[in-house]
Amino acid sequence: MTKQITRQQLSAALVERHGQERQQHLYTASVGIAGLGGLGSNIAVQLTRLGIGHLTLADCDRVEISNLNRQSYRLCDIGRPKPEALTEQLLQINPYLCYEPHFLKLTPQNIPEIFAGCNIICEAFDDPEQKAMLTETVLQRLPQAKLIVCSGMAGAGSANAITTS
Repeated sequence: MTKQITRQQLSAALVERHGQERQQHLYTASVGIAGLGGLGSNIAVQLTRLGIGHLTLADCDRVEISNLNRQSYRLCDIGRPKPEALTEQLLQINPYLCYEPHFLKLTPQNIPEIFAGCNIICEAFDDPEQKAMLTETVLQRLPQAKLIVCSGMAGAGSANAITTS
């Protein structure tokens, strides 16, 4: 049986590790993650462990058995929407943060609304066209956000296939 750690206890541990000022900055941060596969799911877990206050999680895929070797999912997650399964896992790591899961395909039309409050947006897609679309949309329509572009493509091809205009 697991002992429930209080918000104050977890916060004290994070403050001890990072310092009060830095941890407060992390608590007030809002990070969006586009793509919850090998990169995105693991980024979300680590940001949760840091105590990032708000995570917006977006993906249109369901967990498959082939994901288990590199993505942060479990056997019991197979068939579930990735944002739902990942949010459940993150709540077990730190239930005192805010998680906003979105099970949908990101488009230029919905990206500005979904990631509107994010200080940082992590692009973690494995499709070159999706990477380019998200990058162009964020740069044009969410210029206040910092964009972190990842290069993982799950063996789908060369990163040189990514082009933006």
